Amino acid sequence: QVQLVESGGGLVQPGGSLKLSCAASGSFFRIYAMTWYRQAPGRQRELVASTTRDGTTTYADSVKGRFTVSRDNTKNTVYLQMDSLKPEDTAVYSCYGNVQSGLYSSTRPYWGQGTQVTVSS
Repeated sequence: QVQLVESGGGLVQPGGSLKLSCAASGSFFRIYAMTWYRQAPGRQRELVASTTRDGTTTYADSVKGRFTVSRDNTKNTVYLQMDSLKPEDTAVYSCYGNVQSGLYSSTRPYWGQGTQVTVSS
């Protein structure tokens, strides 16, 4: 019913920048909070940044001042601008959304497939 697709990952040098996108498609009424998570091999998945529908944001301490999350509700898309990237930012970045299917429906969680971000010289 709903698909979240991430894009924009790739290989960058330390100190470089990358912008990720997560676009929602399918049939739904409204998307509320949208969140970026990341997971490196052998490590637990962690929250990176989140945004409510009105655009208020939350960040992990490790990315504050370097990452910026935003959303465009007209495009059903959330973005993650990543600046001053560090090797420890290397991970698969996944998009999570709380989706309401219809006016009288409760929200359900949806995950994207993830996009690889590698920071290396």
